[in-house]
Amino acid sequence: MSLAVLDRRHTVAKPGFNRWLIPPAALAVHLCIGQVYATSVYKASLVQHFDSSLTKIGVIFSIAIVMLGLSAAIFGTWVDSGGPRRAMVTAALFWSGGFMIGSLGIATDQLWLVYLGYGFIGGIGLGIGYISPVSTLIKWFPDRPGLATGMAIMGFGGGAMIASPLSSKLLGIFDDQYDTATGIASGSAVAKLFVTLGLIYLVLMLFGAWLIRVPADGWKPQGFDPSKVKGKALVTTDNVSADNAIKTKQFWFLWVVLFCNVTAGIGILEQAAPMIQDFFRDGDTSSVSAASAAGFVGLLSLFNLAGRFLWSTTSDVVGRKNVYVVYLGVGVILYALLAFQGSSSTTLFALLAGVILSFYGGGFATAPAYLRDLFGTFQVGAIHGRLLTAWSAAGVAGPLIVNRILDTQGEPGSLNAGDYKPALLTMVAILAVGFVSNLLIRPVDARFHEEPGGAGPTAEEHAASAEHDVPVASAGPLIVVAWVVVAIPLAYGIYETIVKAADLF
Repeated sequence: MSLAVLDRRHTVAKPGFNRWLIPPAALAVHLCIGQVYATSVYKASLVQHFDSSLTKIGVIFSIAIVMLGLSAAIFGTWVDSGGPRRAMVTAALFWSGGFMIGSLGIATDQLWLVYLGYGFIGGIGLGIGYISPVSTLIKWFPDRPGLATGMAIMGFGGGAMIASPLSSKLLGIFDDQYDTATGIASGSAVAKLFVTLGLIYLVLMLFGAWLIRVPADGWKPQGFDPSKVKGKALVTTDNVSADNAIKTKQFWFLWVVLFCNVTAGIGILEQAAPMIQDFFRDGDTSSVSAASAAGFVGLLSLFNLAGRFLWSTTSDVVGRKNVYVVYLGVGVILYALLAFQGSSSTTLFALLAGVILSFYGGGFATAPAYLRDLFGTFQVGAIHGRLLTAWSAAGVAGPLIVNRILDTQGEPGSLNAGDYKPALLTMVAILAVGFVSNLLIRPVDARFHEEPGGAGPTAEEHAASAEHDVPVASAGPLIVVAWVVVAIPLAYGIYETIVKAADLF
């Protein structure tokens, strides 16, 4: 079979296609690759199996995140030119293949194979999979780009909530001696887990690739008037190529914005469980148990998930620049309150940290729509890929800053709320830099715009385009099946997380 069937020209939607099939197609990919944030479930098992250290096992995750940013930047233009189906199939093969090679490495006691498989090869699948649906969603939802990208990128946050309890249950099935208290399973069980997850993710991601379509030239939603969009501040109907975008100061201001927002969010996320115990520590004991701390981590996951959808959707109303003013400006206030008042109440601490994490998630989900506003839809996926290098940099900088500061304050298990103040106030300063950078963003100069090409859509194309915008009720059973396929695992993950989070209170 020719691979040409994966090309963009073979994925152009026919009249009668419903655009609400695109979000579940995107979610099918993001719910799978979001597993990368659930690696802690089997981290201790790998330490014991390889007789290694947490640092060496943690390198697996670091490689994956670095490769996410690099592959998104390198392959962004290829993703845009070849279309979403080719990219999503490629992401599925790399992501699933990474699990299979990683499983082989575990089974044969070769840690380098896990680095190569899950870290390097799987990381490439992560990057391509993350950006593959973005430009397609924006083109199908020019009237609500924040809502569309929020739904998809919400799945990345939801992926960990599904994978974490599912992995624990599977490890219990594969290993009769699995210790749920310590989270340690045999290497054989983890190898089987990798194979199982790899196969599940392959099927689900290929389902998303099968669903995906791109709109016909000239298509627009019924009643959508592009001239009204152009009237909004910072929103353009022109286009900027990926190569030209990185020559603009707007791109680099937004890079700094995303870097600062992610660095600050990871400052809490990476230390969540020990942090809440340390804030309420009296001597050698904490009033917050290990189970409650795990519930706090689950609560943050819910805020992260909700923020990706709610804040990104809100940006369609208030504007992308304004919503980043909230992320960064209010974030400064919340971090300061956390530093000086966070130890007064576990409820206040959880609420402050939760809202901060909602800004963290919202920053990811709003970024593609911000890019669309500034640079148009032409190569927004490629531009998004280049922007994600800010995530890779923040993924290294955030934990490094916090851990280095905490190392100067004392030993783990003996820290208290006061020891966290220097780290939290450092995050206040970082957010302030991002806040200023966001205020400096202005419309892109016309000299970076692409020359208009072609005569534009014909009357027939405009007439045909209206037929794509069919009511959801008239879209047939496929739309129900598509949403059920992604909604069931997402609901499972949310339920499990709520149950765990209840231990905090």
